[in-house]
Amino acid sequence: MLELLRRNKIFLVYTPLVLYWLLILTLTSLPSRSLPDVGISDKISHFLAFFGLAVLLSLTFQFQEKWNKLKINYKIYTFWVVTLYGFLDELHQLFIPGRSGTLDDWVADIIGGIIGIYFLEWFAKIDKKYSSFQK
Repeated sequence: MLELLRRNKIFLVYTPLVLYWLLILTLTSLPSRSLPDVGISDKISHFLAFFGLAVLLSLTFQFQEKWNKLKINYKIYTFWVVTLYGFLDELHQLFIPGRSGTLDDWVADIIGGIIGIYFLEWFAKIDKKYSSFQK
């Protein structure tokens, strides 16, 4: 599976990352009265949003060929980008009517990011094991 993603990284990783990040930015820029009620906790939605961001960002850092240090240390770079973006997003929400930027939300963002990074690592191990069985 990861090899398929690597071979088609522009369409299956890079483009989805850009679109996903734009979706997060758009949703966090809407006033609270404009948001649909999705029936899940605010902290869960933060966790899930940043889980997805971390998975796509980790794949992007791993698959890019320009900076070897970024490729090798993708987990560290993903963590810092997700943490910084979560902070900036919470700060940004202070200026949106009906929204608030909170430490709790930022923590949920960071935890989602960390779990996303390690989920991808776990998935890569499973994928590698599965791929070796097929050869």
